Amino acid sequence: MKTKTLAALLCSAVAVPLAANAVDLEVTHWWTSGGEAAAVAELAKAFDASGDHWVDGAIAGSGGTARPIMISRITGGDPMGATQFNHGQQAMELVEAGLMLDITDVAEANNWKSIVNPPSLLDACTIDGKIYCAPVNIHSPEWLWISNKVYEDLGIPVPQNWNEFVASAPQVEAAGKIPLALGGQPWQSNLAFGAISVAVAGLDVWKKVNVDKDMDVAAGPEYAAVFKAAADARKLAAKSNVQDWNQATNLVITDQAAAQIMGDWAQGEFAVAGEVAGKDYTCLPGLGLNAYLSTGGDAFYFPKLDDPEKEAAQKRLAALLVAPETQVAFNLKKGSLPIRGDVDLATANDCMKKGLEILASGNIVPSGDMVWSADVQKQIEDLMVEFWSSDMPAEDAQAKWVEILKSGL
Repeated sequence: MKTKTLAALLCSAVAVPLAANAVDLEVTHWWTSGGEAAAVAELAKAFDASGDHWVDGAIAGSGGTARPIMISRITGGDPMGATQFNHGQQAMELVEAGLMLDITDVAEANNWKSIVNPPSLLDACTIDGKIYCAPVNIHSPEWLWISNKVYEDLGIPVPQNWNEFVASAPQVEAAGKIPLALGGQPWQSNLAFGAISVAVAGLDVWKKVNVDKDMDVAAGPEYAAVFKAAADARKLAAKSNVQDWNQATNLVITDQAAAQIMGDWAQGEFAVAGEVAGKDYTCLPGLGLNAYLSTGGDAFYFPKLDDPEKEAAQKRLAALLVAPETQVAFNLKKGSLPIRGDVDLATANDCMKKGLEILASGNIVPSGDMVWSADVQKQIEDLMVEFWSSDMPAEDAQAKWVEILKSGL
């Protein structure tokens, strides 16, 4: 997007009050990989340029590591100025406890209800009619990332869906490569299961279980096929001895592994490594079986501070995070999709364009955080850790999974 166009959009569409005096605002998040750091630097640069100062509070590790620290600080009387959470119910108890700032006035001044797409993102920030967070991106976890060179060296076509990938695995292994890269962090096995669920069972079946809460379908043959596919994936990932997700991505980037199931944030790692979508790697939304996106992602919440100047800075930051120019700069680096439908992403790579096409088609589902409580999500994550790290039979895992879902009804 041309600078003049961006400036015009920023002035016309976003009410961002200028800072009378620069305010230091600590912002906590868990974006510490190469691609993530490049993306969050765009947010910091925009905030600093506005007249305030972003004090970076990065917490190494995943969201599962960072969130308890963030929550403990907020409940313990040492709140930060702003903090990242995922869209959904992760901050609901903090809001209900009166610990988070109501930013409805910012949302109304900037017409968020008209520009945030899909509307479910803003709905996830809304409790009792009041808005408590600023959504910044759409992240979908259901992608298969493939090293083209692994298949070029084998002299066989790059798989175009999960079934073709599984069929190619014996040749990949015979060449001394890892078929499927998977890190050891608990959320990664849970993410892989979620991606396989929609890819194998299909959108309608997924919605019957997760939206309609049909436990007969959850216990039925469609999900039996999902658990069988997950058991297949478990075998393919058996030699992937890494911990962090970006280490697993690096196995694909360096052609040590054929593929990885990971969210679209993996694009940031490929970009930092100088890899080109379509040339060096292939990306398959919905594992190439069902092209869809789940509308998860990240949002920033603003803990209440007993400081009028800092509260004003919090609201300036909230407005800036949704501003067109910030949305473009951040999401191009992050690999995620913008939460605005009125920005120009002509410079997006092939994978991001695939995501934008799916978003435009309306082929989307809510994220797990939006349809199940944090407790149910944690129990499922624990089950997936046990399943992926053992030889638990697929049918036993399905039965335990159904019981967890029933506990959340």
